[in-house]
Amino acid sequence: MSWLILLLIGAMAGWLAGVLMKGRGFGVIGNIIVGVIGAFVGGWLLPRIGVRLGGELGTFIAALIGAMVLLFVIGLAKRA
Repeated sequence: MSWLILLLIGAMAGWLAGVLMKGRGFGVIGNIIVGVIGAFVGGWLLPRIGVRLGGELGTFIAALIGAMVLLFVIGLAKRA
């Protein structure tokens, strides 16, 4: 999969994660950046726990989960 597609999927996942996790977002641009980083986090984390997702939809789901995890962890760090 090309890097451009991964970046676009990460951007969409970051935006959706910010919408789903109300109060934990960083605005549209911040959530897109978190989504791109979350795509890498999800792509790394999910196979480690035994979850394998394929195709663009699987990549989007992994990116969404990664972005939500990242937003949660950043939210915890901001409160501490």
